[in-house]
Amino acid sequence: MGLVKIAATKDLVFVNLKGVEVNGKEICLVNLDNTYYAIGNRCTHMGCMLSDGELTGENIRCSCHGSVFSVKTGNVIKGPAKNPESIYPVKVEGDQIMIDV
Repeated sequence: MGLVKIAATKDLVFVNLKGVEVNGKEICLVNLDNTYYAIGNRCTHMGCMLSDGELTGENIRCSCHGSVFSVKTGNVIKGPAKNPESIYPVKVEGDQIMIDV
């Protein structure tokens, strides 16, 4: 579908996780040391919002049951989730954060 603007860098100055919806997809935007990643926002275990979770290093932990996913690859680092998260390419132009959906 192409690049879609989802946030501005200023939206992630004081938080490192932000939930957004783009074209019906729920996405968790991650600020990891001013590098941005986009990962599916619904945990593949029970559907809890990853944007409500905790970022530790390059991994995001679901607040409901503790599943851990890599924000870079979407892979499951620790269960109970068994399926990876979708990831979306991110591009930053100026202060605009865009993803390819």
